Amino acid sequence: MDIRKIKKLIELVQASDITELEIKEGEESIRLCRQSATAPNAQGANVTLASQPSVEEASEQEEYDEEKLLRSPMVGTFYLAPAVDAAPLVKLGQRVEQGEPVCIIEAMKMMNQIQAPHSGVVTAILCQSGDGVEFDQPLMMIE
Repeated sequence: MDIRKIKKLIELVQASDITELEIKEGEESIRLCRQSATAPNAQGANVTLASQPSVEEASEQEEYDEEKLLRSPMVGTFYLAPAVDAAPLVKLGQRVEQGEPVCIIEAMKMMNQIQAPHSGVVTAILCQSGDGVEFDQPLMMIE
């Protein structure tokens, strides 16, 4: 999970009345807990990170070859299919050609098709449909 997402989640927990939030994305999970302040002069509540991606997951993320990563050209919402009931544009192991649409990013109510920067095989899809993505965030690996 991207550190920017984690920071945003911490801010949301601090700004709300919830005491605990747990999110799972694939094999990664994060749990944020608001701890009650017991000291009389403590201000606000503390938010702690209870779980982080395992060391294996972190090393997997570092092993990606930058030249083979497809990165998000914008901030928006990631989708693998053009509609809820439609087939995904790509699947793991599928061969794609340069310029072929591989995903969609919705930004400001506009659906933007993202094209493969080069020909190859989709070896990893790093986001799930409906995930918010940031500029330059890795979306998938095309080798």
